[in-house]
Amino acid sequence: MKQYGAEFFGTFWLVLGGCGSAVLAAAFPGVGIGLHGVSLAFGLTVLTMAYAIGHISGCHLNPAVSIGLWVGGRFPANKLLPYIVAQVLGGVVAGGVLFLIASGKPGFDVAAGFASNGFAEHSPGGYSLQAAWLTEAVMTMFFLVIILGSTDARAPKGFAPIAIGLGLTLIHLISIPVTNTSVNPARSTGVALYVGGWAVQQLWLFWVAPIAGAVIGAFTYKMIAGDGK
Repeated sequence: MKQYGAEFFGTFWLVLGGCGSAVLAAAFPGVGIGLHGVSLAFGLTVLTMAYAIGHISGCHLNPAVSIGLWVGGRFPANKLLPYIVAQVLGGVVAGGVLFLIASGKPGFDVAAGFASNGFAEHSPGGYSLQAAWLTEAVMTMFFLVIILGSTDARAPKGFAPIAIGLGLTLIHLISIPVTNTSVNPARSTGVALYVGGWAVQQLWLFWVAPIAGAVIGAFTYKMIAGDGK
């Protein structure tokens, strides 16, 4: 239960910190942090939680990561479903807290997006379903390679959180214009449920593509590095 609690609170922090930066700070007049700041915020949430709870739960914070680690032989199957449930619940509760904060400002309109992920007319740059699918799958694939490589027993010790956090920052710098960057079904679900409508209708892609990418990433790392533990 400590592991599941750690995943809940870690994913809560990821959604509140990452999506919160996008909703509250990205376009703040005069000092908005923009795409670069939001990208860094997502990376910092993972980096800080990796040091805070990595020794408790492994700090997955992401159903796709948990599935990828299972495929890669790093995670037991009997913990997979409870981890995913804890992560999604953490994301949804964080989305609710963010909604309460954001709605305290006059004129707040959740229909504007609320940091949800989307494609076609709901992509920040108007990118197609095919482009969104490929982006989410490829970005998650490389995220898994980074995670598996930096936590390999043969890798330098103590630096994995930095590599993983900076990796997620880079992923956001690349893909925010395409999908608003998911690579994490719990992150997508955590805000989409409050937007409803199109965000929920398009949510399937931000489960299927990241999971597919994670599985490919796990097999890719095994192919190039063997069975590092």
